[in-house]
Amino acid sequence: MLTLPEVCEELQISRSTFYDWRQKKRAPRCIKLPNGDLRVRRSDLDDWLMEHEDAA
Repeated sequence: MLTLPEVCEELQISRSTFYDWRQKKRAPRCIKLPNGDLRVRRSDLDDWLMEHEDAA
């Protein structure tokens, strides 16, 4: 599972952009841990990226 900083680095976005996408239901699926930290499964991120591929 990827941490939020790892996901943001891979997508080259800021943490605030990720939270904005998450609020708008546009971010990859997240797992919220009991301590409040977010994690993203590698498979969920890969699936999300494939869904957002440009078909050009």
